[in-house]
Amino acid sequence: MGSSTGRHLLCLASPACLLFAAAVLLAMPGLTAARTRRYSFNVTMATVTRLCVTKSVPTVNGQFPGPKLVVREGDTLVIRVTNNINNNVTFHWHGIRQVRSGWADGPAYITQCPIRSGGSYVYRFTVTGQRGTLWWHAHFSWLRATLYGPLVILPPRGVAYPFPKPHREVPLLLGEWFNADPEAVIKQALQTGGGPNVSDAYTFNGLPGPTYNCSSSNDTFKLRVRPGKTYLLRLINAALNDELFFGVANHTLMVVQADASYVKPFAATALVISPGQTMDVLLTAAANNPPSRSFAIAVAPYTNTVGTFDNTTAVAVLEYYGAATSAAALRSLPLPSLPAYNDTGAVANFSASFRSLASAQYPARVPRTVDRHFFFAVGLGADPCQSPVNGTCQGPNNTRFAASMNNVSFVMPRTSLLQAHYQRRYNGVLAANFPAAPRTPFNYTGTPPNNTFVTHGTRVVPLSFNTTVEVVLQDTSILGAESHPLHLHGYDFYVVGTGFGNYDASNDTAKYNLVDPVQRNTISVPTAGWVAIRFVADNPGWLPALYLYLHLKREFL
Repeated sequence: MGSSTGRHLLCLASPACLLFAAAVLLAMPGLTAARTRRYSFNVTMATVTRLCVTKSVPTVNGQFPGPKLVVREGDTLVIRVTNNINNNVTFHWHGIRQVRSGWADGPAYITQCPIRSGGSYVYRFTVTGQRGTLWWHAHFSWLRATLYGPLVILPPRGVAYPFPKPHREVPLLLGEWFNADPEAVIKQALQTGGGPNVSDAYTFNGLPGPTYNCSSSNDTFKLRVRPGKTYLLRLINAALNDELFFGVANHTLMVVQADASYVKPFAATALVISPGQTMDVLLTAAANNPPSRSFAIAVAPYTNTVGTFDNTTAVAVLEYYGAATSAAALRSLPLPSLPAYNDTGAVANFSASFRSLASAQYPARVPRTVDRHFFFAVGLGADPCQSPVNGTCQGPNNTRFAASMNNVSFVMPRTSLLQAHYQRRYNGVLAANFPAAPRTPFNYTGTPPNNTFVTHGTRVVPLSFNTTVEVVLQDTSILGAESHPLHLHGYDFYVVGTGFGNYDASNDTAKYNLVDPVQRNTISVPTAGWVAIRFVADNPGWLPALYLYLHLKREFL
């Protein structure tokens, strides 16, 4: 592995490839007028009160949620992070491609060692060929429960949106609030082998709203609008574990962008957004005499888990200027009609509406041929009960839950993978033998196999530069079928196909959309189903491929 050249995705490319990437970057129009924008992140503890619980939480610059970063396509961002809390920390710029800047991607022990207490680190990267809504968050343990914020990428000056210009743009971060310390929650789960305790509330820009006990009107996010005006809502699902339905009572939303990629606009009254995903939607206020001056904005969970989950509804309020919604009125606002928590059909129908803009200015460069095919079976397995708490483990049949792909559960290295490559020290750190398909095929969405134990390793997939890749992600029912949000660092990909049941290459490939599939960086594998994605491996570096989220409270990659 150390002697190979031109390797990529989870291996650094050769110098020739890096020079080629540099030449392409320098040839891109508009970069000569780009700016360098500098931010300082002072990570410190701050006192926050929600649901009558006052506690000290990690924040950036004392803000919860954290500060909004605003750049233009082609700009360079320089963020100096100073860590003044007791925990180690890193930051990930979720969705940024990190062309030639893998050191800045942020996942701990993959592209960097964590920033220790009292230490600092400078992230420097250029925003190349991207515009729209992304976000940033801590990428160490569960610190992103409070360490997160929006990253807004505006088009270059003089370049208009491919949709009507909004009157105002509003970032709307959907999060979770834990009365307990999230670090204690995940620590306990790792000790017991069971699922983590669920959150106590969902939040809009850090505020839970009036549906929870001991939550006042001051804890409610209010979006004030003027009649007839159009607003761009930059939605970000910053929740740790939950896919969320979203809606605004008596208002239709127009979806125009997903994961910072333009889509063919389509109307919807209820949206679903997975952890890590972003979505830009247009909301037009009623021009004359709306039936009310205040309307509920609501989020509620979508899940098929067999375990516990936060089955609550959080509410914000849309207020027409001149309205003053009392605390009592807030609690009695009619809610938007959202699907049931387990309505997989509604999720599938909404997801099927996404199509890339695929215009001359914003083409869909979908790979038509594929060099490397991968089939990843994802889901939950088990580990034997070791170091039990009170004599038992809390997974099924006295085991420990373990997430896996192709029955391999990731082992966090002690050395950053990018550092190991830079120093050419691979032994004892990683192995380049991640399986391209399950070693033993089985009925993935049917009766589970008798042996549910997983294997462990830090195993990677090396790819040659410019390889065209197809990955089929197959949900499994080993310990219960459920949807799984996954994020690909350093890339966007095209979602060329999806379906329920077991993937069948002989029949399903013919149904692929290779004309205008949606372009994303985060996707949910459907419950008891599959999704196929394609991308070109043209971004050299060690980046986590298909990073499985800490989803549904029990997947600990």
